[in-house]
Amino acid sequence: MLLEIEGVWAGYGSGGDILRGVDLTLAERDFVCLIGPNGAGKSTLLRVLSGILHPRRGAIRFDGADVGGLRPDELFRRGIAHVPQGRSTFPQMTVRENLLMGAYSIRNQTLAHERLKAAGELFPIVVEQANRRAGLLSGGEQKQVEMARAIVTAPRLLLLDEPTLGLEPRASRTVMAKMRELNEQGVTILLVEQNARTGLLNARTGCVMELGVIKLRGEGQRLLDDPQVKRLYLGESAAV
Repeated sequence: MLLEIEGVWAGYGSGGDILRGVDLTLAERDFVCLIGPNGAGKSTLLRVLSGILHPRRGAIRFDGADVGGLRPDELFRRGIAHVPQGRSTFPQMTVRENLLMGAYSIRNQTLAHERLKAAGELFPIVVEQANRRAGLLSGGEQKQVEMARAIVTAPRLLLLDEPTLGLEPRASRTVMAKMRELNEQGVTILLVEQNARTGLLNARTGCVMELGVIKLRGEGQRLLDDPQVKRLYLGESAAV
């Protein structure tokens, strides 16, 4: 397994624990989508995995090594990249400058050039709009820039927190298509998605999170057909 999470508890200081014993595994090349109600702990789990929050209890192993409690920069160097919710481009910088921020840690200039080129091939927007200020792009275009910047680091695990939030349908479909391409190229993806149907249709595996634990796990289409998932997360009647 690439990622193993066992009995993880975590929260925000005096606010109490949000995660209450999370168990989850991801194999190489997995594409897993987390769905669940607001406050279930989905985004909190991504913050723990990227080092923004430290687990209070439990174990996190990445490629067999214990990584629970490591700093974000240490996890980044091990191959874990996090694209947070909302906009994280540098709006006053050009698209090209934003992309270069993802390459700052690559000392080999030839390798850096190759990765920048590969990011441009997967996300043509970063080439077409290279000299435009990132803040002038649409929401969907900015999200592509953020994803392109993340893959310049050649992550083994990509954490994506609600990347389609606030995007119009066409932009949302584009972002989802890029995720599938990344996964097909070998990047393991853990996605948090507020649009449960979209997330489960695109991911290979779905997980339902509730009250800080994983309640259900299964193939995306199977969860979409599950009466309980339909009733609670898709707003559909469970009646046969």
